[in-house]
Amino acid sequence: MSTLIRNAMVTPDGTWLQSRTRHDYVQYTDANGSVYMVDGGLDYVRRSVNAEAPATDKCVYDDSPHAEQREAVTWGTYGKTGEEPLKHVTIAEMAADHIQAVLDTQQRMYPQMRDVMTAELKYRNG
Repeated sequence: MSTLIRNAMVTPDGTWLQSRTRHDYVQYTDANGSVYMVDGGLDYVRRSVNAEAPATDKCVYDDSPHAEQREAVTWGTYGKTGEEPLKHVTIAEMAADHIQAVLDTQQRMYPQMRDVMTAELKYRNG
């Protein structure tokens, strides 16, 4: 069975909604007036459904090609100094030393995120 590595959708007006952690409930009122929501992080997928104006599923799973995974998985960072505003960057955007630092220091992370980061370092090293 596949494991979720990105829980996201795009509303009809083009707005991305992504749930990053369990119980990370994200809601948005689209330009069409409908309310869309996503929840569950990487633990489960919970969505609103609008049959007349459906959202586009943007979930990615661990059996997707690595090229897709590296663009889908993000990591929150406060920059090198730790003083910058929180910014989510894709694994593809992260420097190799940053990925390695995350792997070395972050014990509490989704295993599938660790797997994508490890695969990314192997991908870069050929």
